[in-house]
Amino acid sequence: MTGVKMSKAVVLLSGGLDSSTVLYQAKAEGYECYAISFDYQQRHQRELESAIAIAKGAGVKYHQVVRFDLSQWGGSALTDDTLDLPQTRSLQQMSQSIPITYVPARNTIFLSFGLSYAEAIGATALYLGVNALDYSGYPDCRPDYIQAMQEVFRLGTKQGREGEPIQIITPLIQLKKTEIIELGNKLGVPWHETWSCYAGDEVACGVCDSCRLRLAAFAELGLNDPLSYKPL
Repeated sequence: MTGVKMSKAVVLLSGGLDSSTVLYQAKAEGYECYAISFDYQQRHQRELESAIAIAKGAGVKYHQVVRFDLSQWGGSALTDDTLDLPQTRSLQQMSQSIPITYVPARNTIFLSFGLSYAEAIGATALYLGVNALDYSGYPDCRPDYIQAMQEVFRLGTKQGREGEPIQIITPLIQLKKTEIIELGNKLGVPWHETWSCYAGDEVACGVCDSCRLRLAAFAELGLNDPLSYKPL
């Protein structure tokens, strides 16, 4: 609406299915969106191409790509090429333990950058596509973690101390992957531009945990995933 100043939101955008849905959700809720993506020398840097395309297509106000190097100490199959990615695991196997694709403290790092950016531009919200029901079981995708980080946002910023803390908004945290796809379909998320594969090639592998979760969700809904995958 002309003359009405929109509230600003920072959206953490990986280029994947979840974060792209969250960006479109933030748009639908009327925010002026500022996307931030991270090049942390991850194995699957191909996702950054998708993040750039998604941000452009969504018409974000500005898209930052922040670069730093978590491969210096590794600790994850996503940042250490000497560690093998889990492949062809069943959904039950994925749910049994925190996988080697967990990157130590990654979301804490991402949220710290996002918080700094949000406060610098006067944003009122930070959108994050974490999902507690995903089979990955990552510790930094769970509600108690988000609750703790919200307190950090309140105590660790000028805005927070002045009574207007930046709100962490996690619209997908209690949704199944199928429900996320259904939401994204309603919002018009261009799935063909998103990227989920961990393998680091230009064509999705179809066998890493992330690919298998994605493919299983589309299949359960009776939908075709528009991404191309390597032949098995």
